[in-house]
Amino acid sequence: MPQYSGLIVDWGGVLTGDIGSAVHRWADRHGIDKAAYAEIIRTWVGPEAELEAMLNPIHALERGDIEVPDFEELLAVELTRRTGEPHDAVGLLDRMFAEFEHAHDMNALVRRARDLGIRTALLSNSWGDFYPRDLWDGMFDVVVISGEVGLRKPDPEIFHLTLERMEMTAEECVFVDDLPHNITAAADLGIVGVRHVAYETTRSELEVLFGLNLT
Repeated sequence: MPQYSGLIVDWGGVLTGDIGSAVHRWADRHGIDKAAYAEIIRTWVGPEAELEAMLNPIHALERGDIEVPDFEELLAVELTRRTGEPHDAVGLLDRMFAEFEHAHDMNALVRRARDLGIRTALLSNSWGDFYPRDLWDGMFDVVVISGEVGLRKPDPEIFHLTLERMEMTAEECVFVDDLPHNITAAADLGIVGVRHVAYETTRSELEVLFGLNLT
């Protein structure tokens, strides 16, 4: 079994609680029609053939091509169009991210890994800067935020950039993400992927890969 020495982790859905649960709490608290929101997101991240023919607001936001207020306005307009109810664009994402919960177990695991000599990196597709950066001191060697570098997962370039900043090769690294297509993209480059579903299974897989006790 090869010994890996680099750990790359996603933020939303890995270092936070379940994203779907957070979105449901946000919708319930602020009167957002869940079905309408889900349909908008499906449309914006729809089939590649459709994405080539139009600007994808989510991809644009994640690359930093549009600002958060512009995205919030687009989302509010779409919610209003689909439901007939007015929606306040200002602070729409701020209110959503306020519902995200810190995954203490996964954050602690990353810290333990780094303390044991594993080089660590955060690789996140951003919907604005709603990150708890004050909690990251001493946690990461490298932080790559999509909107700050103009690239997004699953584009190969953002993985190459992360590896370059880590000063490591793909074959030395393990990548943890909650989305299968991001795992596949990393694997295509030679990075071992671990799909995060629950803390215990992720910890067990990482312990095998790194040959370390991460408890």
